[in-house]
Amino acid sequence: MAASVKKSASILVFSTEKISDPAIDMAGLLKLHYPPTVYTITVPCSSAIKPRWILHAFAKGFDGVFIAADGSDCPYGESCTEKTGWLVQQTHELMKKKNIEPARLRMAAICSVCSESFVKQIKNFNEYLLKNSTN
Repeated sequence: MAASVKKSASILVFSTEKISDPAIDMAGLLKLHYPPTVYTITVPCSSAIKPRWILHAFAKGFDGVFIAADGSDCPYGESCTEKTGWLVQQTHELMKKKNIEPARLRMAAICSVCSESFVKQIKNFNEYLLKNSTN
């Protein structure tokens, strides 16, 4: 019997309630397809995500974590992009120490009407994770 080929990586998405959530919701309304193994957690601001949350996701078996960041549209402050970038950089360092490939964590600014961009990002990330899977 041939081994089954994994078609979708499990991806945890941290999205923001006022900026990226509407884009993700709109992707569904527009019937834009992305892997069914994508799970979202809503946060007020992407810069509030904790590295330990990301590491916990990997410990629980997620193949990848994607941060749908606020970008410059963040209602909580202009420095959101820089803070989120710093958090990703810090988490990449922690991932290296735990022998987790840093490329399994990605971030992109997703605006409230960027449904197609979100779907493209997730599909590309899924393909990367499947190609580079150690399972």
